[in-house]
Amino acid sequence: MIADEVKDELFKMQDTDYRDLISKLIPTVDKEMFIGIRIPKLREYAKQLIKKDEAIEFLHALPHKYFDENQLHVIIISEIKDFKNCIDETNRFLPYIDNWATCDQLSPKVFKKYHKELLCYIREWLKSDKIYTLRFGIGMLMEHFLDEDFDIIYPEMIVKIRTDEYYVNMMIAWYFATALAKQYEKILPFIENGIPDKWTHNKTIQKAVESYRISTDKKEYLKELKIKKAYTK
Repeated sequence: MIADEVKDELFKMQDTDYRDLISKLIPTVDKEMFIGIRIPKLREYAKQLIKKDEAIEFLHALPHKYFDENQLHVIIISEIKDFKNCIDETNRFLPYIDNWATCDQLSPKVFKKYHKELLCYIREWLKSDKIYTLRFGIGMLMEHFLDEDFDIIYPEMIVKIRTDEYYVNMMIAWYFATALAKQYEKILPFIENGIPDKWTHNKTIQKAVESYRISTDKKEYLKELKIKKAYTK
């Protein structure tokens, strides 16, 4: 079976030093579930696999056992050129994502050409009760709708999200920090009014202050907006 062949090939590329390093950065996955393969090697292997008819068999051989198999999976999805096929495979795989790295690695290139169609799917992902599906939806709004297709309704959608999940709130902070760098005047009122909750609000400001794309005077003002006392959501 192709899934077994893929697993054998992945172990041939194993880098145990990298395995030990990356496993420490992703605490939601057991260390035993890491093979240890660097992204450039996974990309190179994905290019070979995509050329084979059996690639679709690998995509459908779910769930995978290893983190590296999941990484390979999202790299392949990200290369699918047909939008509908890409969406179908994305939705098929999202429920199996169990960590921030695989979630953020999923970035289909074809989405850039179909913003209008993509938006309805993003809205559905933002309603999900699954941590990484929700994180993915926020990430797609950040990646595709902060430039020429920006609309104030998008940050309004994000600011309404209420969760105690660390990996979702971190993505919300990342979204607003990036939005400040690209749409400062339009996003600033969200910061001035306070992003629920305190941690996410302050993390947004921290990440914005660390950005090289935001001027020093704006950073100084943002620092003044940090919340020192807890407030009710």
